[in-house]
Amino acid sequence: MRLVLDTNVVLDLVVFQDPGAENLRSAIEAKRVTLLTTADCMGELRRVLAYPRFGLDAGAQAKALRWVEDRSQPIETLPAQPGLPRCSDPDDQKFLELAWAANADVLVTKDRALLDLARRVAKLGRFLVSSPTDLALPAG
Repeated sequence: MRLVLDTNVVLDLVVFQDPGAENLRSAIEAKRVTLLTTADCMGELRRVLAYPRFGLDAGAQAKALRWVEDRSQPIETLPAQPGLPRCSDPDDQKFLELAWAANADVLVTKDRALLDLARRVAKLGRFLVSSPTDLALPAG
């Protein structure tokens, strides 16, 4: 299963150690899923990890980035995505474009703007948009 994780889901995994993300973390660690990312997605994560409200020093930020980098397949370029719905939050469009271009199975998000597009995206037949709690992971 090929997954795109939005930044908030990544934060739950690597910063907050959210118990609700434990099944996802286990699937990632057991390599039952493949994470997909781009330089743009990693750049956003790098910026967010530096927010003062998280209180992460440089070492903790680097550790979180390394965790994602070590478990992700980087996607270099993204072609134009004709017919892909536009997200009401332009900052989140990159996750839709990555999922489409990389032939992901699921875009995992907690973001309302992305979740609101789930039905429209499903009709395209390329990938699903799911919350972490609704994500059906492969058995291990």
